Amino acid sequence: MIIPSRLQQTGPNAYLLERAIASALAQTVVAEGQISLNFIVGIDAGTNIPPRLAGRSDIVWASSEAASQVGALNAAIDAAGTRFDYIAFLEDDDRWDPQYLALSLAALDGYGFVSTTQLEVDEHGQIVRINDFPTPSGWIMPFDTLRRVGRFDPAMRWHLDNEWLGRLAESDIKRCHLVDAMAPNSLALAEQVRPWLANVVRFGGSNVEVQRHTMLAPLVIRLVHSRSGTAQIAVDPILRQESQTEYTALIQRYGRIPW
Repeated sequence: MIIPSRLQQTGPNAYLLERAIASALAQTVVAEGQISLNFIVGIDAGTNIPPRLAGRSDIVWASSEAASQVGALNAAIDAAGTRFDYIAFLEDDDRWDPQYLALSLAALDGYGFVSTTQLEVDEHGQIVRINDFPTPSGWIMPFDTLRRVGRFDPAMRWHLDNEWLGRLAESDIKRCHLVDAMAPNSLALAEQVRPWLANVVRFGGSNVEVQRHTMLAPLVIRLVHSRSGTAQIAVDPILRQESQTEYTALIQRYGRIPW
């Protein structure tokens, strides 16, 4: 699995990265010995790796040539090479429910790509909302899908996930978007009560299908905090203009903002 990280701390000697990895190791399919995980952590050029993390034998470090999320992601993709059957992404400030891999891998039996919704929580652990946008922390795919779609576009700073999803849709690869068992069971209902879920159907391309899994809550726990890209765009007019420029480029390229 690929984790982009800036090695942000949660305390004097604790890191978000460690919490993300712990949630991956707590997966039921890992605990039962059905699969093994390899962690490839993409970091900015010149990042100092703390000794405790540098000494972990289960992490491969991939340093980018620049200080950007897209650079860290692409460095990790390059480091992964062709060694693995499946590739999953997890941002270091997010976590997986223990059933995430079991349910996502089961869905991959009939699809070439699986995305899912997230349960957003704040820094105090309080639930904020369900977010139906398919962020990379809920992406898993056979290696062949990543090979066909390719690396992330280095021209994108804020909406690299939208751009990648646009190329995925063009590839004609079958895609499943997993949602919680309480999600609406039709597009008409989704448009009324969870419009972002409707956007997945409307803007995800012709090969996307939505399926409900068996859990009552989403399978990815997403941390909402003041250092996130979304939060920065909301308060900084220059960054907001950069975001809008990328959206305009996506509409020109794909005819929509891909979901």
